[in-house]
Amino acid sequence: MTMLMKPNTNNQNNETRRKFIKSTGIFAAGLALVPSFSMASAKDKGVWSFLTGKQDDKLAVLGGKPLRTKAWQKWPIWNPETDEKRVVDTIRSGVWSRAGVANEFEAAWAKALDVKRSLTVANGTNALIVALHQMNIGAGDEVLVPPYTFIATVSAVLLNGAIPVFVDVDLETFQMDPDKIEAKITPRTKAILPVHILGLPCDMDRIMAIAKKHNLLVLEDACQAHLAEYDHKKVGTIGHAGCFSFQNSKNLPIGEGGAIVSNDEKFIDKCFSYTNYGYPYGTAVGTVSGGSAMLGTKVRTSEYASAIGLSLLKYLDAQTTTRNENAAYLKAQIAKTPGIVPYKLYDKVTRAAYHLFPFRFQKQNFKGLSRDKFLKALRAEGIPCSSGYTPLLEMNFIKDAFESKNFKRMYTKGELDYNKYLKNNKCPNNDILCHEEAVWFSQSMLLGSKSDMDDIAAAIAKIYKNADELNKMG
Repeated sequence: MTMLMKPNTNNQNNETRRKFIKSTGIFAAGLALVPSFSMASAKDKGVWSFLTGKQDDKLAVLGGKPLRTKAWQKWPIWNPETDEKRVVDTIRSGVWSRAGVANEFEAAWAKALDVKRSLTVANGTNALIVALHQMNIGAGDEVLVPPYTFIATVSAVLLNGAIPVFVDVDLETFQMDPDKIEAKITPRTKAILPVHILGLPCDMDRIMAIAKKHNLLVLEDACQAHLAEYDHKKVGTIGHAGCFSFQNSKNLPIGEGGAIVSNDEKFIDKCFSYTNYGYPYGTAVGTVSGGSAMLGTKVRTSEYASAIGLSLLKYLDAQTTTRNENAAYLKAQIAKTPGIVPYKLYDKVTRAAYHLFPFRFQKQNFKGLSRDKFLKALRAEGIPCSSGYTPLLEMNFIKDAFESKNFKRMYTKGELDYNKYLKNNKCPNNDILCHEEAVWFSQSMLLGSKSDMDDIAAAIAKIYKNADELNKMG
């Protein structure tokens, strides 16, 4: 079943998010930087010198000199000398539809995750759609989802004809709160879709225990969580299946692409068949030779996308280690400034991916400065940043689905009462993150040096020192 969803043209925060990722990604040279002045690193002078020092620390947003003018790490990182040969050879072969190179990339990705099987598809969104479909999620079913996620998580549920039910987040971790899951389970609940958002793992022990207790499937959305680990197990491999994205901003970028992984080989065979017109594959065989075994679609990957993946996969582990080291260092540094509350990892998280580095900005402890003014001032100091997601319930796509012909045929009028749905799916913690507190730095910024992390911390401390002056701006 396929439905067309109207684009949301008033999503200012998501537009800001896209510009932020773009500015720190493929087109990044940091912000549009102004001519600089030379300043010793915060590592030499200390972050707190901006709170007590006598140096010229007038904020750039108020006409002063920006703390940082050095460009940030561009993304993706591509070395023509070492990375292009595989891609060029693939293009010159003339075999561009999925074939041997795609098979090789799938095997390499499965090995990297220590999982039996991997299936690559056109993008992470379709990975979620296909996986849910092969879990037999459809009309009349409910799927538990977090509200703090990208739109694709929820649209995948709707495009399979099921109803997304929101479970609010834990403010400290930004993840689906296990304490709130069981209250949302009904006889119609068929699956839990935890999202390792920002590349920070969910509390998978508790989620899997709840799923087992209520006989629910678990599909992990690990689209932002490449090589992240919970209890030394790669996320995406703990539930019944997991999904990844290889979109251009992701930690493993191939432009557009996605993958479904699972230790259930029959499940992956069915997914493969479904993504290739339903043609028989492996254990998913048909009764008529050469005929389709099921109704399917076409969301296959390409050979050259797989070649890009093979070229860049060899860097992912080392880059993930660098992100983890810099994230831990930056977390300790920025926590010294009042009003800055970094993310918390669950006790069993053994490695995060840090597709984004999040913290909470609490204006009441930051001299009453608004988040908007803080972000504007931080960008002016040469530090790219974002306020992150807009609440999904403030968009129109769910309402649009409920008003569609297919949903009206699958559900009663009462079941599609959108005002009632909104009331039942309120997520106050998510609203706090989206509207008041969340701030992000991109994963590519974490590939810099300790001095780069010092610049971020020093800029935050500099803004804190001058917050009273910013507040006077009105």
